[in-house]
Amino acid sequence: MEHYFTNNYNLESDKKLIEFKFKNKEYRFYTDNGVFSKNNVDIGTTVLLSALDFNSMNGNVLDIGCGYGPIGIVVASNTKCNVTMTDINERAISLSKENIELNQINNARTIISDMYENIDEKYDYIISNPPIRIGKVNLYKLITMAKNYLTKNGQLIIVVNKHQGAKSLINDMSKYYNIDVILKKHDFFVINLKTN
Repeated sequence: MEHYFTNNYNLESDKKLIEFKFKNKEYRFYTDNGVFSKNNVDIGTTVLLSALDFNSMNGNVLDIGCGYGPIGIVVASNTKCNVTMTDINERAISLSKENIELNQINNARTIISDMYENIDEKYDYIISNPPIRIGKVNLYKLITMAKNYLTKNGQLIIVVNKHQGAKSLINDMSKYYNIDVILKKHDFFVINLKTN
C-alpha cells in the first residue's frame, strides 16, 4: 500500500469536493486518492484547529505535511499570518494550491518539501498533524528539527493520538522543548512545544 507521504505517479485520480464547517465558516476542499483523509477533514485536524488561539496569532506560520491544506487554509482565513504550506506529496501540494484559490485565501503559499529540505526561513508557528506512519525515528526528526526553523519565541503545535504514542512523545521531547498540552479531546493531545 502506498502512503500519503510518498509520491505514486501511477495512482489513479478520483478527485472529489468535500465541505468543512469550522467556527461558523464554510470551507470546501478538493481531495483525491493518495492524500490523507480524502473523504472528510479528520478528527485530529479538527481538534488541533479548535485548540488554536487565532486572536493571538501573528507573523509567519509553517503548516508542515499540509496534505490538501485544511490546517493552513483555516489558519490563513482566521488570522493575518503569512502561511506556508509544505508537503512531500506533489498531488497534495497541487490540491492545496487549488484549495487556496477555491477558498479565496490570499495569505498562503505552497512549497514541495521533504520535511524541511526546501525551507530556508524561520517561523513564529510550525503547526502539524504529523504523519505518524512515517515511523518514530522520522517523526522525532520532524519534531526536533523544528527548533532550527522557529523564531526565538516560536511555537511548534502538533496533534497526536494518545494511542499512537502521545505520552511517550511528550516525555521524549521534554529534553528539547518546554511542553504544554493545550487540549485533550477525542483521544487526541494538542501539544505546544516551545524552545528551551
